[in-house]
Amino acid sequence: MSFAWAKQYEPQSGFTKWIDEKLPVPRLVYNAIGAGYPVPRNLNYMWNFGVLAGFCLMLQIVTGVILAMHYASNTEVAFGQVEHIMRNVNWGWMMRYAHANGASFFFIVIYLHIFRGLYYSSYKAPREMIWLLGVVIFLLMMATAFMGYVLPWGQMSFWGAKVITGLFGAIPLVGEPLQVWLVGGYAPNDSTLNRFFSLHFLLPFVIAGVVILHIWALHIPGSSNPTGVEVKKESDTVPFHPYYTAKDGFGLGVFLIFFTFMVFFLPNALGHPDNYIEANPLSTPAHIVPEWYFLPFYAILRAFTGDLTIPFTGIVLIQAKLLGVIAMFGSILVWFFLPWLDKSPVRSGHYRPMFKKFFWFGLIPTMIVLTICGGAPAEEPYVMLSQIFTAYYFLHFLVILPIISQIEVPKPLPYSITEAVIGSDEVPGGTDGGGDNPQAAVQPLPA
Repeated sequence: MSFAWAKQYEPQSGFTKWIDEKLPVPRLVYNAIGAGYPVPRNLNYMWNFGVLAGFCLMLQIVTGVILAMHYASNTEVAFGQVEHIMRNVNWGWMMRYAHANGASFFFIVIYLHIFRGLYYSSYKAPREMIWLLGVVIFLLMMATAFMGYVLPWGQMSFWGAKVITGLFGAIPLVGEPLQVWLVGGYAPNDSTLNRFFSLHFLLPFVIAGVVILHIWALHIPGSSNPTGVEVKKESDTVPFHPYYTAKDGFGLGVFLIFFTFMVFFLPNALGHPDNYIEANPLSTPAHIVPEWYFLPFYAILRAFTGDLTIPFTGIVLIQAKLLGVIAMFGSILVWFFLPWLDKSPVRSGHYRPMFKKFFWFGLIPTMIVLTICGGAPAEEPYVMLSQIFTAYYFLHFLVILPIISQIEVPKPLPYSITEAVIGSDEVPGGTDGGGDNPQAAVQPLPA
């Protein structure tokens, strides 16, 4: 995003001028997060989660590299090495607890970031690429977290790996060879642990690369805002520094209070008790569940209990296992198509009465129920609830959202961000206020 009123970077010394000519990193940082980057003046604390996500990623990389120095990806010693880190390595317990709880807090921040984007329609033009890259980051995070969960080589690590890698076997023709190739055998073993450790170490750096693209894409159209109205003039913006660096700093402080409380007082609260038992292929846990942040998608996977058949013939078109796999991946892949499924000319949910009702009383309860069902045994009433809310989940994105984007009557938008903040602004024709201005009633999205 480039505005004529944005403050330009000016080197103050001979050294900084030389650096700016040869390798303009200070200019890049200044234009990205300094006074050279104008940001809408009305961003609320829901816009803090991008910075918090970046902090979580850095925390995971730093603690992960330190843990990797003491870990051995060997099934004979992996469980013992984790105990060695906890008991014998200086500050190893804190690194391990910070890394384990950091993953959960990372997903909390990302889920809040995603659902903020859904409510304020941050996926709409001209920010489609920002959204698409964000979904890619989420998929990479899920893969990284799953592989990391296997590394302690506890009971839930082993059996979780067996269940999830077994899903690839449902793919017709290539499924079983793909599963054997991925696992390195017919059940999780030493080869599996080595491969997962390598990928778990590598993928966070891939995520960091996609995050850079995500931020780059953000700086082209600029940040969205709670009104969904685009920046029109200088009074609509403030410099990122010091206004939002201070606001993000406060948000980070609050985040760290909760995070450190979990690390020091409830470090095992988010883990599964069975994972503190060494992996035993001959002893299946009574109830196999993934980490909490996978539970809604796990519920979708288990919602399919019957094969898709041709009526009255009994011929199976798609087995139930494959239907579950398709639905689980489809529940995330559908997010890629949101910029084209939601055709409303208004972005913010604040000005979309029908959209707001379906979001707060439809989508949010659906995700909560699916999370509960994913952590519950595969029995009634949880299976039936999973099926009902899985159906609603897909209906929300594929049917309800496109329909309400066509039929709902949005509330009048403010003429500008400044009007939304201070209550009045100059509009074309010399009148003040945009609430009664027909030009401000609906503001079409740019092509």
